[in-house]
Amino acid sequence: MKSKFNDMLQVLQEHITKHLGKTPERLEEVSNAFEPLQLKRGAFLLRDGEICKHVYFIVEGCLQVFVIDKNGNESTREFYTEEQWVTDIMGFKNQQASKEYIKCIEPCKLLRIHYDVFQRFSSDIPAFAQIYQQILELSYSNTVYRVNTLTSLDALDRIKWLMENKPKLMTRLSSKLIASYLGISPETMTRLKGKL
Repeated sequence: MKSKFNDMLQVLQEHITKHLGKTPERLEEVSNAFEPLQLKRGAFLLRDGEICKHVYFIVEGCLQVFVIDKNGNESTREFYTEEQWVTDIMGFKNQQASKEYIKCIEPCKLLRIHYDVFQRFSSDIPAFAQIYQQILELSYSNTVYRVNTLTSLDALDRIKWLMENKPKLMTRLSSKLIASYLGISPETMTRLKGKL
């Protein structure tokens, strides 16, 4: 298990170094503060009403961040895959009850860091704060871009947009999950896939 954990930490360290353009100070100390998790498909990292205590780095697998409306329908904010970060950004930042769910839709290997440790590193290590800023900016810009793009497209063009911009998701996800992400019904998704 120790060597698997070291392999996971190496992926994290390479990711951080690549995004900063250099090996940051205290990288070993930061990466050793992460805890490994191996979860099965269907496991929840967060549910509506819970306080998000961790930021997760995905070594392997796919996670869905979604909300459930009053009628019980899921609306997916985003899917996250290898070498991406996931958390409920506002809930984590403010340590308030979440309105989102975070769920493993594949078996996942993750590294997580606790809120208290995260805050300490963010204030003590400028490079770590820079990574956090990148996480926030990327998450925000991706979500805004997707929402703004999809609202102007009809259902068929939404599917085409996903095929062009995130083709790997098309092969990894069920039609139901893709429909939730694109804001169309599963029936429409099934019908239109035949036209592609």
